[in-house]
Amino acid sequence: MTPLLWNGHRLELLAERALWDPSQGLLLLADVHLGKAESFQAHGIPLPSDGDAANLNRLLALAHRLQPREVLVLGDLIHSRLGLTADLRAKLTALPELLACPLGLVGGNHERGSWIEGLPPLPPQRRGPLWLSHEPALAPQAELLNVCGHVHPVALLGQGADRLRLPCFALDPGARQLLLPAFGELTGGHPCSPRLQRWVIAEGSVLELNGTGAESAP
Repeated sequence: MTPLLWNGHRLELLAERALWDPSQGLLLLADVHLGKAESFQAHGIPLPSDGDAANLNRLLALAHRLQPREVLVLGDLIHSRLGLTADLRAKLTALPELLACPLGLVGGNHERGSWIEGLPPLPPQRRGPLWLSHEPALAPQAELLNVCGHVHPVALLGQGADRLRLPCFALDPGARQLLLPAFGELTGGHPCSPRLQRWVIAEGSVLELNGTGAESAP
């Protein structure tokens, strides 16, 4: 875990691509995109259907270790209604019991047009000093930090054949906004500005970038 303080409130950046709020017992993640392979298969693109298990097992391992009071997904838990197979619906129904805590979903753009039993999409909302949304949003009070997903931030490091694209957390203090990396493995990413404060995820660690010039421009 890597700590991040916001107005004295401690958050933990997790190498599993999630955010832990220990004082609220709140585990936050975004952009899981379950059923993405099946959505592609429906369009004739033969992707293997084994990515969901890895994502769900990583989430269950986190819940077992941290024992949160609640898990809240900040949008795009699923990829599309085409990927909402009977098997995936059964897994989602069983998920709260397996997590041993309530599971909530702030509605994302990929949930539109879909219905997940027991997981109605919630609006953006306040939890303590956090304003939680799927897409980046201006928090309604100046003291709140907007924690959001949607962007799938990555940092570009190195040059040429040695260039890396690493998922990252990205903080914009001026906009009072923290972008979460995509939790899902099969998600891709969008380079974020080097002007942001960033922590990359590499080899099971969260590392803050120090602006030494090792980065490449998007």
